[in-house]
Amino acid sequence: MRLRSLGVALAAAAALIALPTTHPPAAAAETPLSQGKSATASSEENAGTAAAKGVDGDTGTRWSSAATDDQWFQVDLGATASVTQVVLNWETAYGKDYKVQISKDGSAWTDLKSVTGSDGGADTLDVSGQGRYVRMLGVHRATQWGYSLWEFQVFGATGGSTQPTCGTANAAQGRPATASSTENAGTPASAAFDGNTGTRWSSQASDPQWLQVDLGAAKDLCKVDLTWEAAYGKDFQIQASADGQSWNTLKSVDGATGGTASYDVSGSGRYVRILGTARGTGYGYSLWEVAVHTGGTGTPPIEGGGDLGPNVIVVDPSTPNLQQKFDDVFKQQESSQFGTGRYQFLLKPGTYNGVNAQIGFYTSISGLGLNPDDTQINGDVTVDAGWFNGNATQNFWRSAENLAIRPSHGDDRWAVAQAAPFRRIHVQGGLNLAPNGYGWASGGYIADSKIDGTVGPYSQQQWYTRDSSVGGWTNGVWNMTFSGVQGAPATNFDSGPYTTLDTTPVSREKPFLYLDGSTYKVFVPAKRTNARGVSWPANAGTSLPLDQFYVVKPGATATTINAALAQGLNLLFTPGVYHLDRTIDVTRANTVVLGLGLATLIPDNGVDAMHVADVDGVKLAGFLIDAGPVNSDTLLRIGAPGSGADHSANPTSMQDVFVRIGGAGPGLATNSVVVDSNNVIIDHTWLWRADHGTGVGWDTNRADYGLRVNGNDVLATGLFVEHFNKYDVYWSGERGRTIFFQNEKAYDAPNAAAITHDGIVGYAAYKVADTVGTHEAWGLGSYCNYTSGPSIVQAHGFQVPTTTGIKMHDLLVISLGGKGQYAHVVNSTGAATSGTDTVPSKITSFP
Repeated sequence: MRLRSLGVALAAAAALIALPTTHPPAAAAETPLSQGKSATASSEENAGTAAAKGVDGDTGTRWSSAATDDQWFQVDLGATASVTQVVLNWETAYGKDYKVQISKDGSAWTDLKSVTGSDGGADTLDVSGQGRYVRMLGVHRATQWGYSLWEFQVFGATGGSTQPTCGTANAAQGRPATASSTENAGTPASAAFDGNTGTRWSSQASDPQWLQVDLGAAKDLCKVDLTWEAAYGKDFQIQASADGQSWNTLKSVDGATGGTASYDVSGSGRYVRILGTARGTGYGYSLWEVAVHTGGTGTPPIEGGGDLGPNVIVVDPSTPNLQQKFDDVFKQQESSQFGTGRYQFLLKPGTYNGVNAQIGFYTSISGLGLNPDDTQINGDVTVDAGWFNGNATQNFWRSAENLAIRPSHGDDRWAVAQAAPFRRIHVQGGLNLAPNGYGWASGGYIADSKIDGTVGPYSQQQWYTRDSSVGGWTNGVWNMTFSGVQGAPATNFDSGPYTTLDTTPVSREKPFLYLDGSTYKVFVPAKRTNARGVSWPANAGTSLPLDQFYVVKPGATATTINAALAQGLNLLFTPGVYHLDRTIDVTRANTVVLGLGLATLIPDNGVDAMHVADVDGVKLAGFLIDAGPVNSDTLLRIGAPGSGADHSANPTSMQDVFVRIGGAGPGLATNSVVVDSNNVIIDHTWLWRADHGTGVGWDTNRADYGLRVNGNDVLATGLFVEHFNKYDVYWSGERGRTIFFQNEKAYDAPNAAAITHDGIVGYAAYKVADTVGTHEAWGLGSYCNYTSGPSIVQAHGFQVPTTTGIKMHDLLVISLGGKGQYAHVVNSTGAATSGTDTVPSKITSFP
């Protein structure tokens, strides 16, 4: 959000995401499978740069293409091979973004690796796949020339079996086991996995009963052997799970007769259980032994857990040159508004003295304690606006979380704009939300935080604070909204900026990563009702070990991500930029999708970025969706059209999930976010059609709708939506509620005719559909800055049905510097704006 048109040319980021390693090929003497093989390409620059030159083993000859982005180079290995490594030796005209793909037939291709931000030279990619054909598919060139490769080398092995056999070892022997019941102390669950055929597990004499084993890690499951005692199961299921909670049935058995039986299965999981539904005798279920065999009847399972990747910086108080680490990242990210660098600082519990962590673009800082006070900074976590001459209105995309700060000079400075959450922080002093010099500022969001001193917004135009505690709050410009905040000022919207609700009707704090000893876990807070004040240190909720998460690193494909989800894993996106050639499908209840360091998802070729099924309790948090250059219908969809299930006991939530269309390059999407499920919690989102940056124009980065809500009983807390070509928010679900809304209309509407519909000039910033009978909202502001059409007079900022069930509280509209005006606030009610003085026109209650 800006107070005026800024027209700034922004520097590109120096950091490169998903860079391949540049070590030499597998062995100096090894001949590539590709050398001398038949090669083809989408184009050839001239006869001297034919495709064959890219696989001839001569580093003095090369293939080069025509000078367009969509080009490919392909080699036929002559036979199916298991490919382990691909080396691309680029000439000066290299590919910046590209994919390496494999195919069995040269027509159906599978991604082996997606590379974003290559710097040329020799790119060495470790891969895993089988096929006869391997190709480089160019996405974006780094120069104005085509793509040019001295050599394209494929390493691996041909021949041999492509399907591993099922192992003979018992992966379950000696592993931890549990059961629904035991007959007595002499027949425990562990007795069925001890390798002793003279001991057994037996259950109570009722249906159903189950026996479960933890294999310790996800395994590819191929066979299960059951040795029954005389009390056998007649009907039962063999099931697998990634987390011990959500189960997939591998085999259903009806009419079994006991004895010893082996069952071939296909699937993966860490946990295996036998679920008995009908006993064969009047006794319980009784098993001498259960053996689980693993191996490879199909694709190996995706392992959960692992390291957090190169852009997560984990430190403790004894880390050498700690201040320098903060300074180095800040120097790179301070003004890199549309760059590709992504970073996450994780601070282990302890006391950090004399630290000033300045936080730039796409940088997050978080403590690794279970409570904020576990990680104590005697110093500062700072956001200022020196990079932009004291103007903080573009300090987007950064975050701080789960820390205690004792500011070095009494007040910590957090001068941010949109998409910069301040969560779960204990400030042992005051908090200054304005830049040095009190320049323009346009924020912002605080949740689950305790500020012992006074919060001073000063030049901040708007702010939302939820479920927190403050020692005091001074001033503000237009719209300061509070819900569930101890110490918040009283409502004074008729004469000032404040709207205050005693409690937040429904809330659930964002999941976060923490250390339990030396083990990483993700804490998932519980739902709160009518909350007031912080959620800690009580910390109601559950902890999930990291091995229940697929730790996604740059280069991961959507195919692999979806396979991990199907396997039952949650997702932890490490900092990076992820190109998606297909939609990420979240179908399992209670799935957590958590991003670190503003991890960024970019849908390619017009696919949607993410779909969430109409299930309970999905948690989406901490990532950015950046529209691609081919139009996507809906970047994020929660539920499906016609969804009707009641999720009030366990709602899905999206928190610190941001959407951008344009700015980093041309982007197109008809809808940014569509909510079809009921009871969804939208907690702090910024949906932004770019008004500056690269690829900006009325049609260049067209996006008709920001948020469309079709589900019932949806609650939005902290809703920032700006610059869409049509409605920024269109709400058609019943009983919706919004606490705080900030909006700007599209700067680049060329004239009134371009935004006139149904006889109305301008699309409302926030429209409640005519069919809705019940809706309520508090603390809403819409601003116009029609720099391309300053004579436009927008009919209203808000459009709602006039019925007793519609209740709108504390609304305002503002003309920024006289660039366009509003005729009314809501419908045909409220005074028009006028002049260039940015004076709000307000309504405290409607109707």
